[in-house]
Amino acid sequence: MKLSVGRHIADLLKRDEKQRSALIWALAIAWLLLIGWIAFFGHLGSIGLIDETEPLFVEAARQMTVTGDWITPFFNEVPRFDKPPLIYWLMAIAFKAFGVNEWAARLPSALAGFALSCFCFYTLRQFGWHHRFSKSKAQELPDRSLEFSTAPKQTSDVGRDWQLWLTAGLGGTMVALHPYTFFFGRTGYSDMLLSLCMSGSLLAFFLGYAHTENSKVQTRWYLTFYVLIGLAVLTKGPVGAVLPGMIITAFLVYVGHFKAVLREVKLGWGALIVLGLSVPWFVLVILANGQAYIDSFFGYHNVERFTSVVNEHSGPWYFHFLIVLVGFLPWSVFLPAAIARLQFWQRRAWQQQPRSTHLGLFAGVWFAVVLGFFTIAATKYFSYVLPSMPAAAILVALWWSEQIAQAEIGQQQSRSLKLSTIAGVGLFALLAAACFYSPNWLSDDPTMPNLGLRMEQAGLAEWGAIIWGISAIAGLLLLLKRQAQWFWGVSLIGFAAFLLWFVTPMSFLVDAERQLPLREMAAAAVQAEKPQEPLLMIVRGFHKPSLVFYAERPVNFLMNPETAAPEIQQAIAQPTVPGSALVITSQRALTRSGLQPTQYQAIAQSGIYQLIRVPKTGQP
Repeated sequence: MKLSVGRHIADLLKRDEKQRSALIWALAIAWLLLIGWIAFFGHLGSIGLIDETEPLFVEAARQMTVTGDWITPFFNEVPRFDKPPLIYWLMAIAFKAFGVNEWAARLPSALAGFALSCFCFYTLRQFGWHHRFSKSKAQELPDRSLEFSTAPKQTSDVGRDWQLWLTAGLGGTMVALHPYTFFFGRTGYSDMLLSLCMSGSLLAFFLGYAHTENSKVQTRWYLTFYVLIGLAVLTKGPVGAVLPGMIITAFLVYVGHFKAVLREVKLGWGALIVLGLSVPWFVLVILANGQAYIDSFFGYHNVERFTSVVNEHSGPWYFHFLIVLVGFLPWSVFLPAAIARLQFWQRRAWQQQPRSTHLGLFAGVWFAVVLGFFTIAATKYFSYVLPSMPAAAILVALWWSEQIAQAEIGQQQSRSLKLSTIAGVGLFALLAAACFYSPNWLSDDPTMPNLGLRMEQAGLAEWGAIIWGISAIAGLLLLLKRQAQWFWGVSLIGFAAFLLWFVTPMSFLVDAERQLPLREMAAAAVQAEKPQEPLLMIVRGFHKPSLVFYAERPVNFLMNPETAAPEIQQAIAQPTVPGSALVITSQRALTRSGLQPTQYQAIAQSGIYQLIRVPKTGQP
């Protein structure tokens, strides 16, 4: 029996205009809130800060509330010049409003992710048109292929309206529900805020670019574009303006509107807005820190990150392609077909299309420039291509909407749909097998030696395998019944179920194994400390900056266990120190340090860590 969900929605859309609009907007808002709860707000503060990067941002924000210095961020009594201050300011404001806790620290990221999903929804609702080029000339899909057979013009308009709602719903959902956004939208990094500001600026630009019939609306969107660019610079630095500028320039040159749009956007006024928002803080922080800030932020964290490998963040040239493949699951398997759908080689045909049909092409340029820029950069890091995800979501949403529309008017399923669905079914089967066998290889991390066992006890491996196994079977049945246009629903339900019944409980287990012992060590250190007694940690590999946040005091990290004993004595030798030091260490690091049981007092233990007090040499 042929599915006809689209026709039922079309019947709904034929109702009285005001009643119809109110009902659909209510349903859309309810849907976005549901997606927002799943992706961003549910259990937001239920686990502790995740070492290594998240506590660096969160503690720097906490320090602002303690010291009152909102110009120079500090971590562990050292200036933190990595990022501009916007994320720290927002976290600090959240701390002032809701208290110092994990939920408040992550709230700016969650709100940014939710706002970005809503912005993409709105943009697709306005301009989520399709295109289809014939062999002879360009044609607009909204005028032709959204019409139901034997339908009058009024029904065609209803069909177009339904198509826009469908595309918007798909795009807003895909922006939120994939691993990349799920992680950064729920952690206290600056990346989700950057993605909102940078991606939001690009969406605002396109809304201004496409609103050719109303100059006032166009001006307002261009103004929004400049404001968001200024905020992107305050979040990340110059790249917040450079990347959007590269994307827009490449797009306008391709469609042949560069000179016309340059006159529309009032570049001089825009530059004043961007500089007015961003430059004052840069002036203040340079006045406070001088050449040290210039060398660190502009030199090391911008120029050197692009031209050379920093912080050992290297990788092969295809590193970010793999990040997109994994980070944008389950939608990444449809990206090749969505990109090919653009027919970007038909430049002249694109130039003949009205601006309102250019959203897919704009998203394609956006995605390609971000991915290409960071592929060229020498330093590779998994967060860099996050701003390309909204573009990927727009591309895939447009492609899926077109597949559904073609099925509704009785067209034969495309080859790209069949191949993409086959790839998706294979992916789901692979994910089912990976989940089932995951306990065998998740116990290799020395900081979480019991994780695999705890997964087996909780039955998570079986749950993950069942979710993806059922999804694979459902996709296969759709293929056999020639209803592959509904595979997006299988992908959505499967991934949402995976988040709710595998990823969320898994995050609780990881927190209990990896981060909870550190929080307990911090609490024990606060309880046991003597006045002016230093706190040190013997660690090999990554720092554990969450200790600084939870202990609310400086921590001296000793990175080489073999030299830890003399370094501890050197710290104790300081005139203000009361003759002993508190040390957090693992048993392995303690053994390698050479400290004997007679040289320290054991105080507390949790997980692989223990808290000891080391007296000055020669003292009992």
